[in-house]
Amino acid sequence: MEFSPACVEPSTDGCLMKADRGQKKRKISPDVEMDIEFLYKAVPQLAKVFRIIDKIGAGTFSSVYLGETQMRDGRREMFALKHLIPTSHPTRIAAELQCLTVAGGRENVMGVTYCFRKEDHVVIVMPYMEHQAIVDIIGSLTFEEVRLYIYHLLKALKHIHQFGIIHRDIKPNNFLYNRKSKMYALVDFGLAQGTADTQIELLKDLIELRKAPRTVFGERDLNSCTPALSNTKHAAIRTELVKPSKTEDATSRKYSSATLPVRTQSSSQRPVQRGLTCNCYFTDRVCNVCLSRKSQVAPRAGTPGFRAPEVLTKCPNQGTAIDVWSAGVILLSLLSGRYPFFKATDDMIALVQIMTLRGSRETIKAAKSFGKAVVCSRELPRQDLRTLCETLRGLRPSPDNKVTPLPEATADSTDTHHHKIQDDTPTHRPTERTLKPHKKEADETPAELLCSHTNKHKYSGGNDTATRLPKQEKMGEEEDERGWDRVPDEAYDLLDKLLDLNPSTRITAAQALQHPLFKDL
Repeated sequence: MEFSPACVEPSTDGCLMKADRGQKKRKISPDVEMDIEFLYKAVPQLAKVFRIIDKIGAGTFSSVYLGETQMRDGRREMFALKHLIPTSHPTRIAAELQCLTVAGGRENVMGVTYCFRKEDHVVIVMPYMEHQAIVDIIGSLTFEEVRLYIYHLLKALKHIHQFGIIHRDIKPNNFLYNRKSKMYALVDFGLAQGTADTQIELLKDLIELRKAPRTVFGERDLNSCTPALSNTKHAAIRTELVKPSKTEDATSRKYSSATLPVRTQSSSQRPVQRGLTCNCYFTDRVCNVCLSRKSQVAPRAGTPGFRAPEVLTKCPNQGTAIDVWSAGVILLSLLSGRYPFFKATDDMIALVQIMTLRGSRETIKAAKSFGKAVVCSRELPRQDLRTLCETLRGLRPSPDNKVTPLPEATADSTDTHHHKIQDDTPTHRPTERTLKPHKKEADETPAELLCSHTNKHKYSGGNDTATRLPKQEKMGEEEDERGWDRVPDEAYDLLDKLLDLNPSTRITAAQALQHPLFKDL
């Protein structure tokens, strides 16, 4: 999709926007009216060009408004006005603008039309594209629509990756979809970072900003110096630094693992630094030694549920592969009919959920490739993706119809495992008490844990925010019409490659576009 820059100018009488502000007014809440008036006052020049109609989005670092303006030929056109929070770093704002300017406007990537600034208030003006939220239409999507959606998302990723741009926040809300016109647009480069060979000069300047990463609001940050304890009935995991990997090659995204030592459970094989003996490994407390260690700094920006394993384990070398993983999570949601698929309160719970899907042995092996050691208290087998997705769609019966939620911290949990992140290797082996699963959870299979998506909540009602498919007895004929009973093996093969735990072997966006699933495109 290509966007052509619009030529906008104030009306001839200079008062059109103010006069029109009272006309064609949508029914909006008093709070939104106050936000719009505040924006007019913060950036007065907007009133000369736009009539702000509504507030259509709000995030941690920005709010988006719908604005209308009169073009030179008399037409009225709609634009999206993104108001960045005043605390945003100037370099971050400039880098986002440069991403939109250099890479935007083609290949399903949103472009930029104008930018307004008044003191510390910045408004980025972009073409407005009507779109439907995936959460609203996931239950009615056909397989062909899903195939095209993923194809165009990968097309956008290939395009920005060619410029050395890592988006870092790939999710359905940032890939707009107009179901009627079959138009797509990748938006929101507010968290974007650059690869080593990025063509976006200002992204290179952000390297210094990474040393003081922003806290991701609304979730606990276990990557700080003070670990938080989490209540859950599922496998306890721990990540630790084995040895820093070599600098990432920007072209191949390969990670050197030839010199990484293999860690075992034998404490006698672990190097011990005198005076730094840790004695809290796999216990319910954190010792002073661990608290005194310097926390490893690594980028972790992104949306919970879409972060790649290398992000969750604080791998310092992160490349464009993290966007590909997020695309895989989106495809997993669309194939299973569950959005969001992963829902975790912190990074460790998120990693447990990934291990439940992809397997603990596979996760441990992949972590070693990028310099991390992961220890799991129980073995979690790898799941068959087709079986899982078809079960969640109601095309297969779930195992014994048991209902067990994915690992997630709850206030009323009685059985607990504790998680923590440390930078050094533990100096003693875990006790048997901490490694032995409780009898109740030992009787439950990981497939049953994942299949809880099917029956945990009804399609409508309750407080669950995840979108569910209609009840199974009403789905048979509809599933046939939408093609979900004829999903080819190629779809799950692509999903498997997108969700490769090892970033160095994970398929790239360019390679994914050549996948047999898209051979006719």
